Amino acid sequence: MELRHLRRLAPALLLTLLVAACATPSAVPPPARPTPPGPGPAPTQPPRPPAQPESFADLPGWAQDDHAAGFEAFRVTCGVARDPALAEVCRRARAAGPLDSVRARAFLEENFRPERLIGEGVLTAYFSPEYDARERPDAEFSAPVRPKPADMVGAGTAGKEALRRRADGSTEPYPDRTAIETSPPAQALAWMRPEDLFFLQIQGSGVLSFPGGRRSKAVFAATNGRTFAGIANPMRDRGLLAANNTSGEAIRGWLAENRGPRADQIMRLNPRYVFFSLAPDDGRQPVGAAGIPLPPGRAIAVDTGLTGLGELFFIDGTAPLLNGAFPDYRRTVVALDAGGAIKGPVRADLYLGLGARAGAEAGRVRHTLRMHRLVPKVGPYR
Repeated sequence: MELRHLRRLAPALLLTLLVAACATPSAVPPPARPTPPGPGPAPTQPPRPPAQPESFADLPGWAQDDHAAGFEAFRVTCGVARDPALAEVCRRARAAGPLDSVRARAFLEENFRPERLIGEGVLTAYFSPEYDARERPDAEFSAPVRPKPADMVGAGTAGKEALRRRADGSTEPYPDRTAIETSPPAQALAWMRPEDLFFLQIQGSGVLSFPGGRRSKAVFAATNGRTFAGIANPMRDRGLLAANNTSGEAIRGWLAENRGPRADQIMRLNPRYVFFSLAPDDGRQPVGAAGIPLPPGRAIAVDTGLTGLGELFFIDGTAPLLNGAFPDYRRTVVALDAGGAIKGPVRADLYLGLGARAGAEAGRVRHTLRMHRLVPKVGPYR
């Protein structure tokens, strides 16, 4: 996962991100821009992938979902939707206020109709981690948290290439992880255990805890623009981990036990590198690609080339591949984030929240996914 640009990230994720890249996290949302004069062009929506109409009775687990939680996630975040029909349902939801589960289910069924996206895909999960950090390096905390470099042109996100400006003014692609890590940092915002920094970069944002009680948010600033490469499969193929034990927890444990050149070699199989900025920890959930805090368990990162931010879905994730995973994830969710590895119409990265408990769960999520778009019954899709 970058929670906003990574996925925004992973989107961190653990396994998914490790296998395929997380949702890009986001930096603090930019200040609002003045509204230009005149009506301006209507916002465009991504193309709608093929889907099959169905009824709510067709959705496995629909009756058992916590509809109050699903409705509330939509009500609080629906202002990001650019689709006029969704905006109209959003106005109705906000006028209704918080609802109990019975009334929330009635609202959703009265205002939406489901349609199943064609095919099956993969559900993964990510979280916002908390890691120990130091202000100065030592033998254990040896990995620098680097800010966006002064010689970087672009941020390596949203399809923009990251370039390095040479002394003569020309540019070249920004170096990969190996080249960056073997160069002394011009500046270090903090120092972390190498495996913790690696996982922070997969997730795209997190909280750093310093001795004495100081806490700071590590906020996504940029990437080197290289394509994410997961390390789970190479570790399995080299016999470093069992095939059914490539969870984020297992991977991080191996990296910690082999800290040094051996672990560095494995982590450098992923050429993507993430830079950060630090901000005071306000205790809030991280901000996703939609520019708003992510509701835990009810927000997903999606392929924004195919899915509009703010769209509502019912996900049906079953048949987990990893030991210790929950058997299924069936719930109403809102598309609020994006990720470098989140590609295709039936692909989602579920945000699970803050801290170690969310991280342990996220690292075990790799389920077969079926997605059901909830389409407003107003406007052109009625």
